Amino acid sequence: MKKQPILVTCGLPYTNGPCHIGHLRTYVPADFYVRYLRRTGEDVVFICGSDNHGTPIVVSAEEAKISPREMSERYHAHFAETFRRMLVNFDHFGMTDDPTNHARTQKIVRRLIENGHVYSRVIQQSYCPQCQRFLPDRYVEGLCPHCGTPARGDECDQGCGRHLEPGEIREPVCMVCKTKAELRDQEHYFFRLSNFQDFLLGYLGGLQGTLNARNYALGWVREGLRDWCITRTLDWGVRFPGRDDLVVYVWVDAPIGYISFTEEWANKTGNDWQDLWCGENRVTHFIGGDIIYHHCIFWPALLRGAGYGTPHAIVASGMVKVDDHKFSKSRGYVVWTNEDYLDRGLPADYLRYYLLSYTNHTKDLNFSWKVFSERINNELVNTLGNFVYRSLYFAHREWGGVPGIPVRPEILGRIQEALTSVNMAVHQYDFKAAVDEMMALAAYGNTYIQTNAPWKLVKTDRDAACQVVKDCLVLVNALALLFEPVLPEKSREIWAMVGNTEKIEGITLDRAAQDLPARPLPAPRPIFQKLEESFIREMDDILQKRVKEAGERSKVTETVSIEEFSRLDIRTGRVISAEPVPKSSKLLKLMVDIGTGTRQVVAGIAPFYRPEELVGKNVVIVVNLQPARIFGIESRGMILAAGDSASLLSPSKDVPPGTKIR
Repeated sequence: MKKQPILVTCGLPYTNGPCHIGHLRTYVPADFYVRYLRRTGEDVVFICGSDNHGTPIVVSAEEAKISPREMSERYHAHFAETFRRMLVNFDHFGMTDDPTNHARTQKIVRRLIENGHVYSRVIQQSYCPQCQRFLPDRYVEGLCPHCGTPARGDECDQGCGRHLEPGEIREPVCMVCKTKAELRDQEHYFFRLSNFQDFLLGYLGGLQGTLNARNYALGWVREGLRDWCITRTLDWGVRFPGRDDLVVYVWVDAPIGYISFTEEWANKTGNDWQDLWCGENRVTHFIGGDIIYHHCIFWPALLRGAGYGTPHAIVASGMVKVDDHKFSKSRGYVVWTNEDYLDRGLPADYLRYYLLSYTNHTKDLNFSWKVFSERINNELVNTLGNFVYRSLYFAHREWGGVPGIPVRPEILGRIQEALTSVNMAVHQYDFKAAVDEMMALAAYGNTYIQTNAPWKLVKTDRDAACQVVKDCLVLVNALALLFEPVLPEKSREIWAMVGNTEKIEGITLDRAAQDLPARPLPAPRPIFQKLEESFIREMDDILQKRVKEAGERSKVTETVSIEEFSRLDIRTGRVISAEPVPKSSKLLKLMVDIGTGTRQVVAGIAPFYRPEELVGKNVVIVVNLQPARIFGIESRGMILAAGDSASLLSPSKDVPPGTKIR
């Protein structure tokens, strides 16, 4: 009987900011897991998409003076491209604001209402008399009612970590205008989560995945569950059935996106999405440790209430630190996936290796440029790369290819041991242990070739040297297959150098423990390049400068004299042309009319603006900055922008280019 396909999903990236290595903590391990399962012959569907709703996107869009949909589309494209560059290959990458998810969400909510799991209740919600609107989620801040710590509207993010319902926060303040909010009555709808306590205790007891997910969720359930408010007063989102003034809470429509994206995949491939979601299933969610509650408690209860199957496994990762500090964009402890890594020509495989091998999946991962370079140079370059190149080089030089003699049985036995250990570790979601076993096989090969020294042995016993080389080539072939889920590009190169003509993606792992036939080999080349100390120092300096600048921004702003301010030559300008900077996903080259001439400026605003929409736009520019070369292009000025979404400053009335800012 054919096994049921496995559906693997990743937590959805939120479309209000660019990708950083904290995101990759989830997506790279999930991609590794999918690639590995496919190498073992499993039928796997890999689904993800972008999370487009909720107040943070509305706030960011308002700051950028664009629509939430436009903001979502920009970052959706950004994440899709970044995942492609990181070799994270989803079978489908959707958007929660697309029609399929709107329709599926409303259908599930109606089913919950019909089944008696949703009820209405009038509650007191924060209302801003200045803005004249109710304040959902991130529009309001105040004090946590449980621990008294400053908190945002839907979560005590700095204190006890509890989910907060609308109206619960104490001393609410509008985050837009900073006015003290009032409490006013409004009707909202609640999901009877409290009715699912017994179900969840039984479900979580048998949930597969990582222990941190299961144990964390069980702790919350045993403390007792409260019903969840599943509506918000927003214009942006999925409309609650029968109400024009309410949308469903983002934590309703976002996970439903997993189903909707599966529907979209099924429609374009001719499959049936219900085979993966209805009844018993093999759905496996990869998530960050900060959203365990939503995926292990709220989501299974919602699925149960609507009559769908519940997830088979939930794999939760540890968090990410940078230089042993808590990951924080506001404090500068952040490494941007494109700007700091891919745009500088660094291989995706190197970062994938570090993320998978640094620590156990459920523990915190620390990123340090120094440790990163040490791991790459010592393990990928000196161990794996050295063994592969020496084996292929000597075989090509002395025999022109793979010798036509049998491999020693003990070599195949050692490979089989590695296959068994790796398989056990992967199915325990211990990806570090799996990669360690792969590298241990490479170290075994290194020791084998170094001990037998075929370059010396060939002078006295050519047959014995031939046997050593044949054994090493079989090990190299096995390592290419084993490492493919970790290092897709480099493994593909190694696979071809061993003389294979079939695509490695279609080969199952059992081929790793088989002998190689005699065949010619191409001249090899070194697979891995060493990371130079000077480059690593440069990258670390960039990080430290970012931290320093963030620290300075967080201090109380110091006063400056009018004389100091007057040293800045700030003028209005008009963009004449704009074009992308080659090999950069962040930079645009602008030609700006400043009244007295034209200035070339390089600006990091590509994630937020298309070049064509900038032409003719009035901007504010500092024109007396010292020129700088960015990606080899001279920049003579700075375009001024506000916020993380780079909202460009411009005069409220039309003024000639070159008008002085006073």
